[in-house]
Amino acid sequence: MNVDRIIHFAGGVAAMAAVAALAGCASSTGTSAAGAPTQGPLIQKKVAYVMSAGDSGRQVYAPGTSGDVASRQLEQSGLDALRAVYTDVVVVPSAKDSAGIQAAGISYVFTPQIKADFSAPSPFAKPLTVFNTEVVCIVTNPAGSELTRVKANGAGKAEFDEFRYDPGLAARRASSDLSAKLSDEIRKNTLLR
Repeated sequence: MNVDRIIHFAGGVAAMAAVAALAGCASSTGTSAAGAPTQGPLIQKKVAYVMSAGDSGRQVYAPGTSGDVASRQLEQSGLDALRAVYTDVVVVPSAKDSAGIQAAGISYVFTPQIKADFSAPSPFAKPLTVFNTEVVCIVTNPAGSELTRVKANGAGKAEFDEFRYDPGLAARRASSDLSAKLSDEIRKNTLLR
């Protein structure tokens, strides 16, 4: 008698806990680390992201952190940010081909300037690895005239136990943070709608 009630009660509590957990996940979906909405209807425009051959595959070496290397294609965070805002995103090698950009029907061209650095508070055992990245996108119209600039910063941290088998973890966290914040900044900018 009591066993059946306890099992029924425990099942109800488990179900409520599951619903609460799902509700918590649902409420955090679609927000950046800063809590700003990152979802919404995509803007019906075609935009270009400048990614030169020299920038692609850029690496950042992390001195003082047991030789960890963050092999991050930092440009990916910018592409992800644009894809979260616009319906059509293409990659171009240069913003200088205004005739080609105009012929392709591109509304805006985003040229990123990316800075990144790695640090660790201690070069000794079990350091905290911190990866910081900043992007400033110079946004031009198809003719090449500057319209505005959009800036965002991303940060990622990883403890030694996390990154010792995954050296790029802090960089990936920073990249995700940067992507969410950059898409928020683009959405806020009324010139880019």
